[in-house]
Amino acid sequence: MIEEVEKVDIGIIGGSGVYDPEILEDNQEISLDTPFGKPTSFIIVGWVGDKKVAFISRHGRGHIYSPSKVNYRANIFAFKRLGVEDIISVCSAGSLREDIKPLDIVIPDQIYDRTKNRVNTFFEDIVAHISFSDPFCKRLSQTIYDLAIKKGYTIKKGGTYVCIEGPQFSTKAESNIYRRLGFDLIGMTAIPEAKLAREAEICYTSLTMVTDYDVWKEKEEVSVSLVEENLGLNVAKIKKILKDIIPDLKTTECECKNSLSDAIITNLKALDDKDIEPLSILLKKYV
Repeated sequence: MIEEVEKVDIGIIGGSGVYDPEILEDNQEISLDTPFGKPTSFIIVGWVGDKKVAFISRHGRGHIYSPSKVNYRANIFAFKRLGVEDIISVCSAGSLREDIKPLDIVIPDQIYDRTKNRVNTFFEDIVAHISFSDPFCKRLSQTIYDLAIKKGYTIKKGGTYVCIEGPQFSTKAESNIYRRLGFDLIGMTAIPEAKLAREAEICYTSLTMVTDYDVWKEKEEVSVSLVEENLGLNVAKIKKILKDIIPDLKTTECECKNSLSDAIITNLKALDDKDIEPLSILLKKYV
């Protein structure tokens, strides 16, 4: 196990069912510390074609962290330390629409935040108001969608992902209200992950595996056994998609990579070095 590694361009966050980086070759396991503690798993760095890729298991090995207990800040900060420019988040979610079916894979484009108990910023002593109108990187999302379609995969693009606190599933009343509000997917992990990636100036998108119809559809209500069954069918497909598209990804300039340029309100020159140093990786362009 090593503590440092050469720059990595692409980061993958593996969610439920995706706990190991089978698609990576010449793997090495690294341990990184951050001002926010340890990431939720060791980071595996390896190659997919000629692309250097880092992998973190969101819920830890053995799925030991519930969505509310994931150290999202440490995970994203560790990727920033490694130089990651693009993050592909793999997660599972329920469908709130009849035409988005279990086993579909969706790249959402919007988020509605219903979480309650999570720290969703790196900046607790510095004021920074990032633009978050488009929470998923439009460039990266479109690129992944185009590559997947070109290679013959069936993927849906667009839709609003409502992120609930969990770990409980929704009530039927909640699920039906979300449907009336026009939401498309329901999950527990996109927040604060997407917000932190934007603060870290890393492009972020999601490959969302649909496992169920939440609880709104009679006789098809979500359960852990149903989720696990459908994850088993989807995981192999998602790994194949990643292995096929990553070699063709190009990390390019994007507005996400300059999201702090007009977001920081605090006068950084007035702060002591000790206030800035823990976040120096995020702020070095602006100090």
